[in-house]
Amino acid sequence: MYPYGQDDELDQAIDKLSVRIYTALRDGGLDAGPLVGLARLTEEWDLPTPVTRELLERPATGLTTADLARLGEALLDGIGFRPTFALEPGLLVPLEEALKVVERDVRTAGITGTLRMIVPDRDTMGMARVEFRGICHGNGLGPGADLRDVADATQDVVVEATWKMWPACPVHDRGLLAELENEIAVWRCTSGGTHTVAPVGELPPGHRWRSADPPTCPNSS
Repeated sequence: MYPYGQDDELDQAIDKLSVRIYTALRDGGLDAGPLVGLARLTEEWDLPTPVTRELLERPATGLTTADLARLGEALLDGIGFRPTFALEPGLLVPLEEALKVVERDVRTAGITGTLRMIVPDRDTMGMARVEFRGICHGNGLGPGADLRDVADATQDVVVEATWKMWPACPVHDRGLLAELENEIAVWRCTSGGTHTVAPVGELPPGHRWRSADPPTCPNSS
């Protein structure tokens, strides 16, 4: 009989056991109990696999330490488990380093205010967010977010906090988009046939916010 009244209760039970298994794999002390429990829940989640069948069919007393580690890793991989910032605070470091790169462009525009990467307590998904002048805005960032993602998130919160377009194309006075070009994060303008202005973190000195009187574009009528 299905023991849970709602799908979210099943999800919560799976998450709880997954965290327990991950922590035990990392720190030591893994036993068969949580593995068997997660295997049962996974099958109730309609995700039977050879790993869940092995855990449910083999006597737990016959599982060696190597077996437990192998099955635990395979079980977590099978359900797509990924550690959060709360479990692995070090995962936030690459995002903080990426923000330092984006911050160069913020300061180049003469924009002031504290800019940092945080994981808000209120975020039930445990996502990281760019905070500017005490404001968080836009989509959260998960572990593995790249420089383009961080640039996009920074743009969202800076625009929200300042009510000004940033960054802006120095030629067309249009807002730039953070995109990937040959796997490099760049600021691109969609006007004038679309062109790259600069790699993220390398906007030219003197680059400012959008001015009140936009410059005249070359060859414009």
